[in-house]
Amino acid sequence: MSLFSDNIRALRVKHKISQEKVSESLMITRGRYVKYEDGTSEAPYEILKKIGQYYQISIDLLLSVDVRKIEITDLLKLENNRLILPIQVDKMGENRIEVVTQKVKAGYLNGYADPEYIEQLQQISLPFLGVGKYRGFPVEGDSMPPHQDGDIIVGSYVEHLGEVLDGKTYILITRSEGMVYKRLNKNKKNALVVASDNYFYPPYEVKASDILEIWEYQCSIARSDKRTEALESDTIKNMFVELKKDLAEVKNSIGLTT
Repeated sequence: MSLFSDNIRALRVKHKISQEKVSESLMITRGRYVKYEDGTSEAPYEILKKIGQYYQISIDLLLSVDVRKIEITDLLKLENNRLILPIQVDKMGENRIEVVTQKVKAGYLNGYADPEYIEQLQQISLPFLGVGKYRGFPVEGDSMPPHQDGDIIVGSYVEHLGEVLDGKTYILITRSEGMVYKRLNKNKKNALVVASDNYFYPPYEVKASDILEIWEYQCSIARSDKRTEALESDTIKNMFVELKKDLAEVKNSIGLTT
């Protein structure tokens, strides 16, 4: 039997519904439905769609996740057949936050929509954040000081692209670049222009169609107390101006022309 067959049987049994009633709701014969449930026949798209609507569950979940291992009614359902795990609490009633560590970061693009993958992530509790859906992501590189390699950015889930605000920082999960942490510089019609706080890295555009998830910065967990030198754009410009003057003076002193 296939995972799909196991799932539709488990859902029917859980809801205490007969095969006869399900087949009537799908407007097919019981004999035809039984073949889907015992795995001897594959259901076409129209039937998959009807079964998904009947149990109010997405098709991707029916085909890819063992529904016997999770509590379907507790899943947070999103638009476009997306879902993430629900807001979970520990024994003290505090939110449990999944943390995507460096070790499992590479698998996030494949597992971000898989409840079983998400459930296996390490979890922490940060009571001061309050109610909401949060997740922690690792920092990589030096583009967003004072955050450094090994730090964790905790973000709150953003359901709609229109909710992002100019000037705030976000974790973006994209098809082309994977996981990035950037500051939103400009909101365009079908894209976001994102920038690093380290001015040596130029801003770039991310198409809306390339974005899988967005998490708004809420707090960070740092592993180092190393002091970070903050360089403002004017300071950097002045530094290069002074350097240019110094080079000109050196060239003049040795008889070179510019």
